[in-house]
Amino acid sequence: MDIQEKAACVEAILFAGGDPTDADKLMQAAELTASELREVIGFLETKYSDPASGIELLKLEDSYQLATKQRFAEPIKTAYEIKRNTALSQAAMEVLTVIAYNQPVTKSFIENVRGVDSSSTVNSLVEKGLVCEAGRLELPGRPIAYKTTDAFLRSFQISSIADLPPLPEQEAQVTIDEVMSD
Repeated sequence: MDIQEKAACVEAILFAGGDPTDADKLMQAAELTASELREVIGFLETKYSDPASGIELLKLEDSYQLATKQRFAEPIKTAYEIKRNTALSQAAMEVLTVIAYNQPVTKSFIENVRGVDSSSTVNSLVEKGLVCEAGRLELPGRPIAYKTTDAFLRSFQISSIADLPPLPEQEAQVTIDEVMSD
């Protein structure tokens, strides 16, 4: 099989699956080695980088997915009568930030960081598919831990949690004591 045939096979697998597909699963299904898969991914990235293409190849952690290019979002919404995306509330953004930078975390951890009950906000983020359960901790009550999803990565247009911007250094943050003394 030449590179074009291998790329066509991976492209078909990604198209049929719709959701992100793990690299190991792609290699197994298409009977490729790791180096062949890297070559195929490079070929597909070049193919979809053409401005005439309406599709792009997304890398999400160790998975790949075919998706429409962001610039075609409005015509797609119109064609399929998709309601406009609603912005996340300030509380949802705070909770999402705590989870993204500290995952996996429990609701209790989030509430300790924020200082307010965050159960409904976490549940809302789970419903939106931005956060999912990451198992239960071996602690009293066996609390559920939460982590971000591939939908989170797609929504914020990053390929990995490692791509999140760094948090400000402790010295750059203002403390309540500094505010009260002014």
